[in-house]
Amino acid sequence: METRARYALIGFFILAVFGAAFGFVYWLENKGGFGERQTYRIQFESAVPGLYIGSAVLFNGIRVGEVTSVSLNPAQPQQVLATISVTKDTPIREDTVVNVEQQGLTGGVAVTLTGGTSTQPLAENDGLATLIAPPDVGRDWTQSARDAFQQVEQILDENRVPVQEAIENIEIFTDALARNSDKVDGILAGIERMTGGGKESSLLFSLKTASDLPSPPDASPSWKLTIPEPTTLLAYNTDKIMTRPAPDESQPLEGPRWNDSLPILVQAKLIETFENAGYTDDVTRTLGDFPDSDQLSIDIRRFDVSTGDDPTATILILAKLQSPAGGVIASKKFDATAQAAGNEPRDYVDALRKAFEKISLGILDWTTTTLASAPPPPMDDGGAAEMPPEDMPPEDMPADFGDLPIPPEPDATTQ
Repeated sequence: METRARYALIGFFILAVFGAAFGFVYWLENKGGFGERQTYRIQFESAVPGLYIGSAVLFNGIRVGEVTSVSLNPAQPQQVLATISVTKDTPIREDTVVNVEQQGLTGGVAVTLTGGTSTQPLAENDGLATLIAPPDVGRDWTQSARDAFQQVEQILDENRVPVQEAIENIEIFTDALARNSDKVDGILAGIERMTGGGKESSLLFSLKTASDLPSPPDASPSWKLTIPEPTTLLAYNTDKIMTRPAPDESQPLEGPRWNDSLPILVQAKLIETFENAGYTDDVTRTLGDFPDSDQLSIDIRRFDVSTGDDPTATILILAKLQSPAGGVIASKKFDATAQAAGNEPRDYVDALRKAFEKISLGILDWTTTTLASAPPPPMDDGGAAEMPPEDMPPEDMPADFGDLPIPPEPDATTQ
């Protein structure tokens, strides 16, 4: 019996020691140790979920104490009153800001205090210094989200008619866009080309002059030539590279273009062909350079690529030589074709270049041969055309017709 009582006493003693040790550790952790403490009251204007007795109190991120009590304000039940115990040297002043922070994933919160610049101590209320927390302190993000959704719902409810009208207008606008999608695409493509955007918009091509030219003339020719800007149909009066999907259809290539409008490009390359052949001082594009020059008029009838399984470039040009007086010296139709190596835009351009080389070489040869064989109009020193010899008066004709006898008048009997 005495042995059993001794064991029970030893057991109670061990439990007391463990309890005292646990209480001491808890006191050190939550009461801040042996230092002096200062008590403050914090007044929250709304609920503070997760705030419990023992919650940490942080000042500028450093733990300085804990929450010692949490209660409701009997006079104003929406308010929450919390009492905190902090170390005595914590610099809590009248401009100290109160907030709460979520601590970990357990849902607990900590009271955070942020120091200000004031040196005035906190005023007391009912014998206890009181901090007033801002109205939105303590609201978690879910509550804030619910409040935000409620405000949005209230705004939508108040503006139900305007919102409905706006939605209807948006539907009308989208329907109009759907009906005019092709036009919108065209407008956007035009803006893209104008601003230099797009993948293919930077691909600009030019024509090539004839390469197999005759030898330059030994002497300057007797003629001068003006090549004005060619005429053409509206479909070719552009910088677009035209294709012909069917005999009665024309369609421009998407993206690649000529580096100038086709008539100006043809004019420039024809003049360059004459210059490369040795007629630099005899050919111009401006009539004012050679006022009495002949003119080479060019009319572009066709300049495109027939697409399909066998793409072919075709060029048809009508050339006309005119005298300074405007008369037609000669005219000729030039046409050339060239097979394209494939159906890529560059293949089409290469085929058109080959065909134009043939055309430009033919125009050069025909023009120079025709002008060289055409006799110049006979002119006297004064610039007037000379009278043929058979129409000239006899050399022995008197200069003064007054010395000639007047023929007799016929008498009445002879009439």
